[in-house]
Amino acid sequence: MTWLDLIGWTGSALLVWSLLQNRLLRLRALNLLGCLVLIGFNAAVGVWPMVGLNVVLTAINIWYLARMLVTRHDTKAYQVVEVRTDDDFLAHTLRLHDRDIARFNPGLRWDAKAGNAAAFLIVNGDEVVGVVLFRTTGDGVAQVELDYVTPRYRDFTPGEFVYRQSQYFRKHGCRTVVTPPGMVSPYYGKLGFRREGDSYVLDLPQAPAAV
Repeated sequence: MTWLDLIGWTGSALLVWSLLQNRLLRLRALNLLGCLVLIGFNAAVGVWPMVGLNVVLTAINIWYLARMLVTRHDTKAYQVVEVRTDDDFLAHTLRLHDRDIARFNPGLRWDAKAGNAAAFLIVNGDEVVGVVLFRTTGDGVAQVELDYVTPRYRDFTPGEFVYRQSQYFRKHGCRTVVTPPGMVSPYYGKLGFRREGDSYVLDLPQAPAAV
């Protein structure tokens, strides 16, 4: 096998590997890399139709990657929908992802009938991409029970759209948000939370005084 053959097989392997990814950002990035390698390989061996195909695929991947990165913090792309804690669709979402939820939130003990609980779905278009569940502790604290992102959007942080809108917590009488202890791969340091032990804490901005 020549070094040129090795380059061709590497590009093909990257394309196949990209299609095995369940994270959208990673899929596009690996697919783009594979296309770039195959552009060089096919140009070297003079297979110009394949060069043209991979140039088009490269442009498509760049367009999707740019769109993902531009909209990852865009409130127009992601919407927060508060639902009842005993909502059937919420229960379906939790059942559908129960094993994955247990990986990242191993201590979850959710009581859908608790009167001091609240639930939010984060959606992108008509697709649910995240779930945030919390309960109030009676002293102005919102204790987050679950902050879950579906595998396709694992490279993004859709839960941030709940934390950036303090009215979601203030309407429940909360002034402080505390995240689940021991959560795997937390991202709260990027959102203004401070670390306290195994959890992160966010002090919510106070509502403006009535005039």
